[in-house]
Amino acid sequence: MNKILCVANQKGGVGKTTTAVNLSAALALAGQRVLLIDMDPQCNATSALGCRPTDGHPLVRNQPIRDSIVETEIADLHLLPGSRTFHDVDQLAHTDGPEADRLRQHLDDGLHAYQYVLLDCPPSIGTLTQAALAASTEVLMPIQCEYFAMEGLTQLIQVIRRAIHQTDGRLTFGGILLTMYDPGLELTHEVDQEVREFFGDIVFDTVVPRDVSLSEAPSHGQSVFEYSPRSRGAFAYTQLCMEVLERE
Repeated sequence: MNKILCVANQKGGVGKTTTAVNLSAALALAGQRVLLIDMDPQCNATSALGCRPTDGHPLVRNQPIRDSIVETEIADLHLLPGSRTFHDVDQLAHTDGPEADRLRQHLDDGLHAYQYVLLDCPPSIGTLTQAALAASTEVLMPIQCEYFAMEGLTQLIQVIRRAIHQTDGRLTFGGILLTMYDPGLELTHEVDQEVREFFGDIVFDTVVPRDVSLSEAPSHGQSVFEYSPRSRGAFAYTQLCMEVLERE
């Protein structure tokens, strides 16, 4: 059975898309067959891998998903591009009734060839994120090491718990990832301690440091492994990949 990881946080700028892209790349480089699905109308995950958004989102078309999947520069990493079309966003956003069932069925029918599927969500807890949660088996939550890191998490966790209940336990917590980690700041250590005390073993041992390579790589349409394979960011996402694989 494949794993479907929903990468979600209600806040922007926490490393959500960076994590979705680079964890996908790391898993593929580790020999896994991976599909990254861009569900964010901003389509940043699509452009970060050097691809263009589609005119119509593959998940709402009446055709097999495999017909819309594109290859990337990394072997075994494929992409289902996002769409900025408002009509598609509206259709994806329906999480109740037959629309939700159709989305889950659409995903289930097209993902058998992949060991890992990652869904990059919008920076919100709106209907698109809820649809992604309903279609996933695990949720991975990046948290920035800053003062407001815990703010709003209660609401997000409530949404996740509701999704877990609605999926009869199919969805589980995959892990919490500390991002933009600066060991030279006392605040970073305070946030680290607070998050680990509150969430316990669900927090990954790996932390993602502040690294300019992670910020620059998307502008070149590359993952950090292609852009700067010896950078601290590349090392961190390699470590995260190992943890994800070990948690199988």
